[in-house]
Amino acid sequence: MESGCYQHMKGCMKCQMYTDNIYMAPSTLHNLTSLWPVFMWGLDMIGPIEPKASKGHRFILVAIDYFTKWVKATSYTNVTKNVVTRFIKRDIICRYSLPTHIITDNGANLNNKMITELCEQFKIKHHNSMPYRPKMNGAVEAANKNIKKII
Repeated sequence: MESGCYQHMKGCMKCQMYTDNIYMAPSTLHNLTSLWPVFMWGLDMIGPIEPKASKGHRFILVAIDYFTKWVKATSYTNVTKNVVTRFIKRDIICRYSLPTHIITDNGANLNNKMITELCEQFKIKHHNSMPYRPKMNGAVEAANKNIKKII
């Protein structure tokens, strides 16, 4: 019975999307190591969060430095492409320095023309994690898990 359930989960797309255990065929792995502080940042979004915060904030934009594991998290009412671009400029580039790499998932607010133009302007290499494979951006996913526990 148990093996039948596992076989069903391996073939079910919804099961793949909503579980922590990913049963996808193995793909080529690339080691993402940061050579020094601020070299590589991972970005992700948490939300919508219910109930809303006191100022109506429902989303948290999370960034993590892959070398130091420093987490920068800011809450917003909505996370649009303008908000993400402003966050990268103000809270990462101006505060810490210019990163060489940024890793995001394939969310529309984290992967769009404005982000591409920003990365081209500052010569930042933008990497997208594979769909349904959150472990590729594992450091920020681990930070998200801790933030969700705190909330």
